[in-house]
Amino acid sequence: MNQNSPERIYLSPPCMIGNEREMLLDAFDSNWIAPLGPHVNAFEVEFAQRVGTKHAVALSCGTAAIHLALIIAGVEQGDTVITSSFTFVATANAITYAGATPIFIDSESDSWNLDPDLVAVALEEGLQAGKLPKAVLAVDIVGQTADYERLQSVCARYGVPIIEDAAEALGASYQGRSAGQFGEMGCFSFNGNKIITTSGGGMLVTDREDWALKARFLATQARDPAPHYEHSHIGYNYRMSNLLAAIGRAQLENLNVHVENRRAIFNRYRDHLGKLPGIELMPEPEGWYSTRWLTILTIDPASFGATTNDVRLALEQENIEARPAWKPMHQQPIFANCKMYGGSVCERFFEQGLCLPSGTSLSEEQQMRVIEIVQSLQST
Repeated sequence: MNQNSPERIYLSPPCMIGNEREMLLDAFDSNWIAPLGPHVNAFEVEFAQRVGTKHAVALSCGTAAIHLALIIAGVEQGDTVITSSFTFVATANAITYAGATPIFIDSESDSWNLDPDLVAVALEEGLQAGKLPKAVLAVDIVGQTADYERLQSVCARYGVPIIEDAAEALGASYQGRSAGQFGEMGCFSFNGNKIITTSGGGMLVTDREDWALKARFLATQARDPAPHYEHSHIGYNYRMSNLLAAIGRAQLENLNVHVENRRAIFNRYRDHLGKLPGIELMPEPEGWYSTRWLTILTIDPASFGATTNDVRLALEQENIEARPAWKPMHQQPIFANCKMYGGSVCERFFEQGLCLPSGTSLSEEQQMRVIEIVQSLQST
């Protein structure tokens, strides 16, 4: 690393631009530290209103939301669940928590999300084998939704429910509808690097009151109504604390600002780097509105003159964090024996993809540092 480099630029750090401190102190001063409390209740109401669902359940993390959604959808030991291979490992891990086995699907080039045509192939093969997958867990990759018009049509033919992993897509929309509305349940993350953060935390959303009640029940150790501790189901310690919910409420107030800033960052990268030979950025098809949570570009070294790793190391030398795109799940040792449909598209994203600094608070000056380093590596 260059010892004279300016302060480090991180990939996607938290950004506190509103009433986070005041709301947190309000929760602290009220002595509603944990568990639960009035900020949790208010956060759930406000979040459901923002997403456009009837119910929301605040949880300890996005992975917990996916796990509970799978349980509520009836996923059990020995079942299979279809999901994207191009995703963070938490999606696939949650399937295994429910005792099921993932079936992985390649991405499509148009949206970078799981390919509905390959989902149809997997469902038809399951039908012919007499064992349909229990659910399709669709991932809205880096803030852009899957193609739900096609995906819902495919899943409806086979009677298989969709669960939406919208962890990175709060504030995104598809055909005018907000991310989180397209499955039987939607799951969001408030990890420190997400669009909004509660430091940790997540949310499950649904239009079904019985499912929201079941999620709250399972997330609080499945305690039966009794004066003593009575348990007839396995439960989990998955609820969000009142302190974190207070931060989340303040962050939610500025969701539009976070999304607008990240879209502006993406557009600046596109304007300065998108026309360089060998570089492509994630497309946004007509009818989609992406949060641009992370800007990911792909680099064809034969055309650009440098590899993705060359660029990453050059940025690191200048104290700038960049990361490779996700290694597909079907290439991970832990999931090597799982069935995979396709693979060439997401494998290319991994081989050539690089995530650039995209945080809400990234200044234009900082971003131009990133851009100039990338430009300097292009062969003349």
